[in-house]
Amino acid sequence: MNYRHAFHAGNFADVIKHLVLVRILTYLHEKPAAFRVIDSHAGAGRYDLTGAEAVRGGEWLTGIARVLAARFSQDAGALIAPYLDIVRSFNPPGKLETYPGSPLIARALLRPQDRLVACEVAPAPRKQLIDALRRDEQARVVDLDGWTALPAFVPPNERRGLVLIDPPFEQPDEFERLARVFAETFAKWPTGIFMLWYPVKNRRATDALARQVAAASATKGAADKCLRLEFSVAPAGEGQGLVSSGLLIVNPPWTLAADLRTVLPELQKPLGLGGAGRFRLEVAKP
Repeated sequence: MNYRHAFHAGNFADVIKHLVLVRILTYLHEKPAAFRVIDSHAGAGRYDLTGAEAVRGGEWLTGIARVLAARFSQDAGALIAPYLDIVRSFNPPGKLETYPGSPLIARALLRPQDRLVACEVAPAPRKQLIDALRRDEQARVVDLDGWTALPAFVPPNERRGLVLIDPPFEQPDEFERLARVFAETFAKWPTGIFMLWYPVKNRRATDALARQVAAASATKGAADKCLRLEFSVAPAGEGQGLVSSGLLIVNPPWTLAADLRTVLPELQKPLGLGGAGRFRLEVAKP
């Protein structure tokens, strides 16, 4: 499949992915030591929800727009609020015209001592991301393929941090490459937090990916430390667009699973299409 960021900005998959990203980075704030964020396939960074690409699918209308309008319990609302506050900060009061991608969400949560490396090779998105982060001393845009950059950029000097791997899945071997590059990168930085995004289209492929990532992490002492989250907004059907996506989080913060069990049940109704969505949250096994 082709999962280009611009066509799907602000959809349910972005909501889940970026909510988890914010929870992880918020957790890293608990210690004063610096951390680094490495975004392997960063995209443009900022997406115009009134532009042709976003309007074509209108997926943000059943994604971030619904979540901004939803009411949550006190506990879930407190966990979701930092993410929604970042989204609101990119928009005029009471309006939703822009959606920030992962590099700008991560940048919003950097403290003065923290750093961001964002990889993007496509010329147009890279130029947009450079413009968005121009003269930013804490963030660097790298013109390097993320698959090549990942093993080269770890371990970072900060020794703490997060690697986000969110490829466009344009090639038929993307799942195999994701498992292979993760294993190579994790072997060099087994104490880092890794977050891998994937579309759920083929159950055999997604199950194999989860097993391979769990097996690779277990070889470095991270057994039972691969959290698998999948969120579906509708049952899979012939000819449908993306209705289910997943995340594998290796070395997740100890609070993350509990946070997600509080938040995810309350996202099922606003994000569901023709009914409530559903989620799967478990420890991935080799």
